[in-house]
Amino acid sequence: MKSTGIIRKVDELGRIVLPIELRRTLDIAERDELEIYMESDRIVLQKFEPSCIFCASSRDLVNFRGKNVCQECVRNMGKY
Repeated sequence: MKSTGIIRKVDELGRIVLPIELRRTLDIAERDELEIYMESDRIVLQKFEPSCIFCASSRDLVNFRGKNVCQECVRNMGKY
């Protein structure tokens, strides 16, 4: 992981500001969703890219009961 040399403080509501340079580099725009998770002792922020819960494809997604499923998996489920 490369250090940017940029330090930000967490405000009283737990927010931080992502520098514009990082947002431009990672193509993060206003209102984009970010996924937040931990890897060992680190907090990871990553642009949320929805994908199929079965095959991880991000093409032709439909939402079924709060889960993303691609059209191909929907067709395959119809065979069972």
